[in-house]
Amino acid sequence: MRKILAAIMLMTTFTVWAGDYEDGMAAYDRKDYATAVAKFTSAAEQGDARAQYNLGQMYLGQEISQDYALAAYWYNLAAKQGLAEAQYSLGVIYLNGFGVAQNYAEAVRLFKLAANQGLASAQYNLGHLYQNGVNIKQNYSEAMNWYRLAAANGVALAQNNIGTMHQLGQGVKQNYSAAVHWFNLAATQGLSLGQLNLGYMYQIGTGVTKDYSKALSWYKLAADQGLAAAQYNLGYMYQMGTGVAQDYAQAMRWYKLAAEQGLDRAQYNLGLMYQMGVGVKKNSSEAIRLFKLAADQGLADAQSNLGLIFAEGEGVEKKCSESLYWYKMAIKQGLPLAQYNLAFMYDEGICTKRDITEALRLYKLAAEQG
Repeated sequence: MRKILAAIMLMTTFTVWAGDYEDGMAAYDRKDYATAVAKFTSAAEQGDARAQYNLGQMYLGQEISQDYALAAYWYNLAAKQGLAEAQYSLGVIYLNGFGVAQNYAEAVRLFKLAANQGLASAQYNLGHLYQNGVNIKQNYSEAMNWYRLAAANGVALAQNNIGTMHQLGQGVKQNYSAAVHWFNLAATQGLSLGQLNLGYMYQIGTGVTKDYSKALSWYKLAADQGLAAAQYNLGYMYQMGTGVAQDYAQAMRWYKLAAEQGLDRAQYNLGLMYQMGVGVKKNSSEAIRLFKLAADQGLADAQSNLGLIFAEGEGVEKKCSESLYWYKMAIKQGLPLAQYNLAFMYDEGICTKRDITEALRLYKLAAEQG
């Protein structure tokens, strides 16, 4: 979202110091940042809001040494003159506490000033804050109002989030067809998240006729942009042969890409393929490595699998303490398979002292979940 304001962005009512601003722009364009700062500073000290804003941008640290306090200082001067971009940027500063004390109320105030001037990025940020209740009272109606303004200005993320709100019934009556409409707007702009969501709607046939071919097409577009969730979904469809010929090599390819980005479910599914030798030579050590990556992120299925592996010594030295640890981690999340397996261990005295009372308690928990 960073940009240097061009001279044509504002009416040039400046006379005495207009040359410094123009010289600063010329220096910036030729990457002579020291001269740009000097020229912008000269113009900014005489009240040029454009120069003040540009200095704020430069002190974020991409072209010169980072100094958030100076960035906030210059943004503030430009914001007081009503420059929407400066109001927005100062809002971001307060939102994150960069160079100033973090102040959500001030961030919202500044975003509203910019948003009311039509700045789409500020409109989107307000929508996001209200939708998620980020240090302000959650208000879906307010979120929808701001998202709609941003969406009308072409912000794809706002279009996607309106789709999500329709999908979940947040602040509006749940409407899957409307969700598809908004996801499509975002997706056709190239937003990977919109492509993922639209692909999912086609995959499950919600708000639109089920169409696996279209689901695959949208997932592929998002996956090619590096979106891990889309890569995982592609991997799953290839693994299961959903709307496409079953292809374990393709499944592994997409799972690996998602797993490398840290997606726990992709790590787990890839681990299963190595554990069972599906589409690849069986490799217990690699399976365990992947299960641990997923388990450390809290994925209960991976934790339960590790419990079983260490209890049976499958491809690894049998370790009762590890088995009990991972089963208990999965049970904390209410996984019935882990509850049943640990109950069996207590029932039979496997890896632990026999405890019928605890076994019955865990059997009951698992049974209550079907």
